Amino acid sequence: MSINGDDKKKSLMCNQCNKEIDVSKTHNRAVCCCSCIPQKYDYIEDVVCKEDDINENEMKVVNLGKNDTKILLVKQKGEIHALGTKCTHYGAPLHTGALGDGRIRCPWHGACFNIKTGDIEDYPGLDSLPCYKVTIDESGLVRVKAKVKDLELNKCIKDMCKYDANNTKVTLIIGGGPAAATCAQSLRQEGFTGKIVLIGKEKVLPYDRVKVSKVMNFNVDKFTLRPASFYNDHNIETRLGLEAIGLDTNNNIVTLNNSETLKYDYLFLCTGSRARLPTLPGVNLENIFVLRNYNDSHALDKALHPDKHVIIYGLGFIGMEAASYCIDKCASVTIIGRNSIPLEPIFGAEIGNRIKEEFETRGIKFIFNSGITKFLPKEDNNNVLGKIELSDGGIIEADICIIGIGTIFYTDWLKESGIQMSENGGITVDKYLRTSAQNVYAGGDIAYAPVLGSDHISATIGHYGLAHYHGKVAALNICNKETALHSVPFFWTVLFGKSYRYAGYGQADKVIIYGSLENLEFFAYHVKDGKIIAMSSVGADPIVADFANLLAEKKVLTEDGIKTNPFGWMRNKPKDVMNRFKPLHT
Repeated sequence: MSINGDDKKKSLMCNQCNKEIDVSKTHNRAVCCCSCIPQKYDYIEDVVCKEDDINENEMKVVNLGKNDTKILLVKQKGEIHALGTKCTHYGAPLHTGALGDGRIRCPWHGACFNIKTGDIEDYPGLDSLPCYKVTIDESGLVRVKAKVKDLELNKCIKDMCKYDANNTKVTLIIGGGPAAATCAQSLRQEGFTGKIVLIGKEKVLPYDRVKVSKVMNFNVDKFTLRPASFYNDHNIETRLGLEAIGLDTNNNIVTLNNSETLKYDYLFLCTGSRARLPTLPGVNLENIFVLRNYNDSHALDKALHPDKHVIIYGLGFIGMEAASYCIDKCASVTIIGRNSIPLEPIFGAEIGNRIKEEFETRGIKFIFNSGITKFLPKEDNNNVLGKIELSDGGIIEADICIIGIGTIFYTDWLKESGIQMSENGGITVDKYLRTSAQNVYAGGDIAYAPVLGSDHISATIGHYGLAHYHGKVAALNICNKETALHSVPFFWTVLFGKSYRYAGYGQADKVIIYGSLENLEFFAYHVKDGKIIAMSSVGADPIVADFANLLAEKKVLTEDGIKTNPFGWMRNKPKDVMNRFKPLHT
């Protein structure tokens, strides 16, 4: 808002006719008269700062207007951009995130937004950021104009094209997870006007599957990635509770478990995986659970009771997350694992041992270097779990057992299709997510795909955000907008209120830790052959997000490079992190 004359008369420009209006006479409407419509205040426009108030590569939250409405300013390459302030996934404040080359990365979960357009470019989440108009006058005052609706919502959806009944092309999406939802949406955003059909095995629309092992009593209807109305509004057909059982790539036909056959022009396979069950005596007893979908979570949550003894089989993320959820809802929790340190393959021995200690202080017990050989029923009920036999012959009480020993890809139905697959059932794809069959793409858990920042290796990676990204890349390539994979694996977990971040990929031969393991405030460089292949952290945001940006920009960080200055590579160098985090070992 500009100030005229004696600084007492406040005025701005009418949205409709561009005439100067007196706000004091229009009740703060952004129009000068009723004929200018709309009568509701649609826009806010005001000076937010001076041009030199914000430095190069700085992100700064400022007020817009008189009601303390916040916007985010970003200055890069001499240009100032104005955007929404919070990540559209779960509301992380983006000014605390990492600024990369032309994009902001969320410090919590790694989603990325273009600073010029607000478009979401890496995931999780499906919404983009609102982007506001910036002008700078001759005196260097920065003026921002924004829609009130955009300011209130802090998110928007990239323009979607309309379905054209005359377009006979059909894209068939087999899968009901984040890759499927993102692909369907992105097809409409990238100009595909033909028919889109999404086939999902579960009887619900794609939802936030991360909740399954973290918040087991969640309401799945509140956590769908898009409501049914979204799919209806954009003519995206959803067929739920159905499973694909056959693929004929010569005739472009998919067969469903209800004997229906569907013809396609383009096919995106993103069927995900199922939990691995051991082939052991008694494994089918009641109260033995896996955690793969919302039904699993709800069933387990219902079974929990203060007098129940819970056994968890597996030292990975599913097992550790389940243990942290269950401990205050049951009599005891015991974790059984074939190794001696939880989460060691990811975080290394020192961090894994510190996590173990944290769990033990909460009353959780561990049985290491062991396994389960038999599930035994209760003495008074042969159908319900009562005890477990360990690999050393020991017997322990078990009212509930949660199995988290890995997954198996939902790709058995493709073995006769002729599509090239890896030994573990992953589908081999190139950097465009193309399979060996024409016009067939694959993404999500099942995609044996190139990984950025990992010396051009391929891998199957079951990350929630990466599945979203695969859906976007598949859609772009289906729309003939040739786009190669360019995403860095980024994942997170929350254990007893502490948020763990990790970006990168590979098996490290050394982990260099800065900060305090005791206080669970640290970051760590994961090193292989002298190269930093990954970073992890707790309480050190946004350093992992910043490292993900570095990998995304195809830069290399080495062990030698961090010895003299562990923060030198960071575009944003938060002083509190630099002051608090010293080498754990000298």
